Amino acid sequence: MLDLIDLEKYYARGTVDETHLFKDFNLTVPDGQFLAIIGSNGSGKTSLLNAICGDIPIDGGSIILDGVDITKQKNFERYASTGRVFQDPAAGTCPSMTILENLSIAENKGKPYNLGRGVSHNRVDYYRSLLEPLGLGLENKLNAKVESLSGGQRQALALLVSTMVPLKLLILDEHTAALDPKTQQITMDLTNQLVEEKDLTTVMVTHNLRHALKYGDRLIMLHEGDIILDKEGAEKEALVLEDIINMFNEISIEYGN
Repeated sequence: MLDLIDLEKYYARGTVDETHLFKDFNLTVPDGQFLAIIGSNGSGKTSLLNAICGDIPIDGGSIILDGVDITKQKNFERYASTGRVFQDPAAGTCPSMTILENLSIAENKGKPYNLGRGVSHNRVDYYRSLLEPLGLGLENKLNAKVESLSGGQRQALALLVSTMVPLKLLILDEHTAALDPKTQQITMDLTNQLVEEKDLTTVMVTHNLRHALKYGDRLIMLHEGDIILDKEGAEKEALVLEDIINMFNEISIEYGN
């Protein structure tokens, strides 16, 4: 379970450009929940993910993951039990290395670094069995460098490598934004499959409102660091696209846009 308790975050604190983004912000994501987060630019979506992962400091409050206070942990310490897939398909893998090498590294995440072979060739059949269900032909390209793959193939691989070891939390950072519509759909179906199969606690930020409505069991909307919509279960299923669009329009008019 992820708990954000009384979170505080300032930007440019003490200057004329000071922004107080999060003010006593609270959010709980239970074990196994797939949470989708939407909101306009500047609403705090990416800042929230970066705070959870330790990529930016917070100015107050606590971040608790599975009962452990990780507020003061460095980002690399948090990533030991957290997977993150970024918007850029190249960000979640090592482009200059082969698919086989990327999978080998991912499978050894969190294990001691000892002198030995980096790639275990006796795991090739296992890696093929992971890649084949993706339906992208990657099981036949194990020796291909990741930089030679399409954006969709890279993102599918990034999803796979981020979930190869047991995780406490999966972070999806607009991970379909750079893909074409067809590849977005393939990637989201794969995401949903992995989340369900591995029962992953998942936080997904997306600008795609259709994806936010279709996938996951909870939806929140952020605006200027506040949660202005929070629906789950049957209430989320009852939402329609027009409802969400109308909320965006109301916010836009209210703030003079």
